[in-house]
Amino acid sequence: MEWYLPLIWAALIGAAVAMYVILDGFDLGIGILFPLAKREAERDQMMNSVAPFWDGNETWLVLGGGGLLAAFPLAYAVIMPAVYLPIILMLLALIFRGVAFEFRWVARSSKVWWNIAFAGGSLVAAFSQGLVLGGLLQGIEVQDRQYAGGPFDWLTPFSILCGVGVVAGYGLLGATWLVLRTEGVVADRSREQAKWLLLAVLVAMGIVSLWTPLLIERIAERWFTLPNFFYLAPVPIVTALLAFMVWKWLSDKREHAPFVGAIGLFLLGYLGLVISNFPYLVPPSLTVWQTAAAPSSQIFMLIGTIFLLPIILGYTVFVYWLFWGKIREGEGYH
Repeated sequence: MEWYLPLIWAALIGAAVAMYVILDGFDLGIGILFPLAKREAERDQMMNSVAPFWDGNETWLVLGGGGLLAAFPLAYAVIMPAVYLPIILMLLALIFRGVAFEFRWVARSSKVWWNIAFAGGSLVAAFSQGLVLGGLLQGIEVQDRQYAGGPFDWLTPFSILCGVGVVAGYGLLGATWLVLRTEGVVADRSREQAKWLLLAVLVAMGIVSLWTPLLIERIAERWFTLPNFFYLAPVPIVTALLAFMVWKWLSDKREHAPFVGAIGLFLLGYLGLVISNFPYLVPPSLTVWQTAAAPSSQIFMLIGTIFLLPIILGYTVFVYWLFWGKIREGEGYH
């Protein structure tokens, strides 16, 4: 087997997941913050800030999931039954949320119910993604290259903590996005909400960072043995410094910097997870090489991806460039 092909595909899928978390993260975050708006005009302003982007953001979820199935079929076959219930819950929530997004604009007497559906779908989707993350991090029981656990092995205090952390993180992305994209009451309120959400994210990241090495010996060895400790120490140090800067930027009423900083915090947290678990794609037993498809299949799919990925990236950049700018109350795309 060409040893580099699984690494290329792991990097591609990892990048797709990171793009989804960032782009759909602020999208879901707006839904999480939706109930805190005081008036319908404010909720309209919040939804209009993502109206041109929200469905395109979910393209990256399809790319990540489809890439996992195609490039790492064994990992897909093990992971899916392990976290089947939260995955189904997430997909149903995303579908319900998408329907609510469209129907809310034409509803009159039932608008309040579509508001609840949009906010509830966003909250459930974010929390479900955290449950999946927690279920993967704590490890999946595998015997004879098959899932050997029960249907609720993913449901633990650790996975619930991860779910709460993802909700807070998406809320932070959503709040900083609103600071960037809106004006008036919505932007001012979001700036204050972002500070509280930043604290919640830091607490969740801190607990997970301490819990995982206590729970899993190989992660403790990765981070706290010498010389790894010195090599990896910049990751938490930079994270703490960036969090301080995000707080300062919010206090200074900066517009672009808090959102960029929030993205940086997510990427640093993502890097920490990669460091803790690589090369395992199904922790703690199956690596990227053990779960990879045949080299000929990976090469065939890679050829198609070389042409497809620039199109997706180009479309994403074009849409964000085309619809960039502040959304004021009463303005929108519907």
